[in-house]
Parts: sequence; C-alpha cells; structure tokens
Amino acid sequence: MNMSTPTDILNRLFQDIKPQDKLYPKPESQIQDIDSEEILNSNIFNVMLNRRSQRKFENKEVENWKLDIIFAAADTAPTAGGFQGFEIYHIKNDDIKIKLVIAANKQPYVNSPVVLVFCMNPSRVKLQFPSKILEKFSIQDATLAAAYAQLAAHSLGLSSIWIGMIDEREVMKAIGTDLIPSSILCIGYPKKILQPKSKRTLSELIHIIE
Repeated sequence: MNMSTPTDILNRLFQDIKPQDKLYPKPESQIQDIDSEEILNSNIFNVMLNRRSQRKFENKEVENWKLDIIFAAADTAPTAGGFQGFEIYHIKNDDIKIKLVIAANKQPYVNSPVVLVFCMNPSRVKLQFPSKILEKFSIQDATLAAAYAQLAAHSLGLSSIWIGMIDEREVMKAIGTDLIPSSILCIGYPKKILQPKSKRTLSELIHIIE
C-alpha cells in the first residue's frame, strides 16, 4: 500500500471544492459575508490543511466574539485528568508587548494585535504523582490548549504565529506571574494569505512497530 502525503489525502477530501473556496483564512471581502454559525461548522480538516504561520499582520483589531471562540476552543483541549493545568494571559498593554518582543529574542511580530501567553500551572493537576510528572502534564496541557486556540483562530479568518523561543524568566517578569510560560501565540488578520506547504510523506512520518 502506497502512503501519500497528508496534503494529498486532505485534498482528496475536498476534490469537489474549488481551490479558492478551500483557503483559510478567507480574503477580507469573503470574511465579512461569513456568519458565526458557518464558522462554528467549519470542517476541521480544511482548517488543518490550510493553516500557515503568519508573521505579518494587519493593524486591525480582532473582534471580541472571535476572541471568545478562540478562548472557548482552548478550554476544550484535552488535559491531564481534566484538571487544565495551564493559564492564558491575554496581553493588551502595548508596553508589555514590547517587553515580550525583547523576551522572545527580539522577534518583532510578537507585538501583534492579539498576544496570548500560555503558562504552566501544575498546582491545578490534582493527581498523585511526583512534582516533575505534574510539571510534564502541565506543559502538555498548555501546549495542547495553544494548538486548539491556533486552529480556532485560523477557522475565524485569522492567522497566527507560535513563539517558542522565549526567555521564560523575562516573560514571567513582563506579565507579572510566577508561572512558567510554555509559548506565546500571536494572532491577527494576515497581510497576505499564504498557500499551504507540502509536508513529509506518511511513510517518512509514521514508524510501524510490529
């Protein structure tokens, strides 16, 4: 059995849909015509196929109702024991955003319309394991929550960039917390809609052990 690329598989799922209709985010002219019900019913495979990291955002505010959906998506992410061992800091302060740029190896796009810092909170994980295990669960919880938020943002006509290169202590100092950050998620309207990139073939990705 030949194994094709994930992109090929997803393209076959949408072979009857015109290429311009498959793209997420939609062009600005189309976004205005999409209602919340259509967005909430978006096909998750289409969203995953078209998501790309975006480093250039429009200077445009993201609507509160879209933020509500992004936060709700993060809230649905699977977590260890269902205890949700993470916290999300929504940074609106411009001065703090500049500090986060510095804390993120001076990556300028960290200063984006929406900046979310995902932090570990192992104290929420009420399981009888050593602290190191609880910390591991917590960083997994925070990572999954950020991934769910990123996919939700894409389905809403937004783009994002995941920031993992951070000085944890500087981020903690900037946002005023003693919780360790796992990542920063920057979200906004894209200046340009990027085409999806091809991935590894599944035969390269999947290692079968029999």
